[in-house]
Amino acid sequence: MNNGYAIQTENLGRIYKIRNNRKEAARQLVALQDVNLEVHTGELFGLLGPNGAGKTTLIKILTTLLSPSSGWAKVAGIDVDRRPEEVRKRINMVSGGETSGYGLLTVRENLWMFAQFYGIESKQANQRIKTLMEIVGMADRLNTKSSDLSTGLRQKMNIVRGFLTDPEVLFLDEPTLGLDVGASRDVRSFIKRWMDEDHGRTMLLTTHYMVEAEELCDRVAIINHGRVLACDSPAHLKQTLQHEAIFQVRVYAPQLIVEEPFCQIRGVQDFHQKTEVDAVRLEIILEEEAVLADVINELARQQARILSLQKREPTLEDIFVQLVGQRMEEVEHANVTAS
Repeated sequence: MNNGYAIQTENLGRIYKIRNNRKEAARQLVALQDVNLEVHTGELFGLLGPNGAGKTTLIKILTTLLSPSSGWAKVAGIDVDRRPEEVRKRINMVSGGETSGYGLLTVRENLWMFAQFYGIESKQANQRIKTLMEIVGMADRLNTKSSDLSTGLRQKMNIVRGFLTDPEVLFLDEPTLGLDVGASRDVRSFIKRWMDEDHGRTMLLTTHYMVEAEELCDRVAIINHGRVLACDSPAHLKQTLQHEAIFQVRVYAPQLIVEEPFCQIRGVQDFHQKTEVDAVRLEIILEEEAVLADVINELARQQARILSLQKREPTLEDIFVQLVGQRMEEVEHANVTAS
């Protein structure tokens, strides 16, 4: 490792050239721009951002699958572009939603095969496979063909494959993508256990799930449109909003609530509504509590009856809204529409 850092990047950038046909001039898509990160050895570091923010591009550069267009990156103190073979010996990677392995092979056979790629002695590989499969609750599936596994169990097998080599630096790219609540919880528990067992291990986790980042990560970098907007521990990031007043209000409204009048109230920083079965839930961020009176008056003017009102602590979602101006799902929807 270099100066206590497992990962370092300086002014890292990546530009894709896109051409729809041969006659058309190529246009440029900036996937990453001036990314500067330092991840400490032993840290569980999170990249939090919407789909299309540049998280996967950054992971691909750090795992030597893609060369940067500008700047540099080091993993385990080694330049990923100049000495990729040396980096690969020290890392492993798991992506959510991937279909890895061979369907005709059993779970044990697939994992043993991957262990051989890394030169792990057969006896040691089998012992690690047995131990890890017990931890994720799949000991009874060792002799099951991987093609017969459910999506959740297949992703657990992929997780085991990533941890099997006991890498210095492990990259998890959206590891719980597409998993149900129970499987996601099992994966997160496994991640925490693995990190707690050896403080020399380092993990970089990408996610667009706020709760996942908040639960797992020592520090988080919030990324959008290829730029890092903020980087700190979840607790310190949320402290930047401690002076704000955040309210969750459930109302009964006989007609659709018009948001524009609320946004025009001085001191209202964010106003968001979501329709539920028997009510409308409002998330409101105010500069100070005194502004709440004007919000309540506007609700009354729109004939909305308050069912419950609760002040709550800031979340990473609130930080994202403050930095980007939109909620995560709104940014993702805009990205899908633009593409």
